[in-house]
Amino acid sequence: MDQLSHVATIIALTMGTAWASGINLYAAVLMLGIMGMSGGVQLPPDLQILAHPAVLLAAGFMYVVQFVADKIPGVDTGWDTLHTFVRIPAGAVLAAGAAGAVDPSLSLAAALVGGGVAAVSHAAKSGTRIVINASPEPFSNWAASVSEDVMVVGGLWMALNHPFLFLALFVCFIALMIWLLPKIWSGVKKVFRFIFNLFRSKEHMPHQPPRQE
Repeated sequence: MDQLSHVATIIALTMGTAWASGINLYAAVLMLGIMGMSGGVQLPPDLQILAHPAVLLAAGFMYVVQFVADKIPGVDTGWDTLHTFVRIPAGAVLAAGAAGAVDPSLSLAAALVGGGVAAVSHAAKSGTRIVINASPEPFSNWAASVSEDVMVVGGLWMALNHPFLFLALFVCFIALMIWLLPKIWSGVKKVFRFIFNLFRSKEHMPHQPPRQE
């Protein structure tokens, strides 16, 4: 039973770090680093570097920047677009590190799966934000941003302390994404189609000559 729990903890941490990285990489690194530094959890050897003060300082600074950018409509989408090239590779690296000092082939497998999981959670986050930005009020952005931070912290805590429960919810997340991502993509296309039609209609508006006084 202890062996099963150990394996479940490794899998949960591997999938949890990848999933959290796709949503808020800096919050994930900051939480894992703080827990590792405080002794609240024993991080795998390859993730113990997250508890280094320099890493915590950098992650904390970038988290503050993202905290602000993530709540400004339009800016959050640009931020998410740039972080496509950050969150997914980082998710793969963290997943490989969470697998611990195991066979290199298992670390590579963890990196491949982790990168895919990070891509899915990143696509869900960024796609949802594009749809939310179609709303004229900013409060939905704030609510979505805070909810994402809470999910990352709560999800990682659950992965570290209740791995079986996390894995059960993770399977539900994957099933939800299989159903939800096509709908999010459809909403994203509608938003971009609306913007394209809006600009095209402005380009075709007849030129009004200046009035003669």
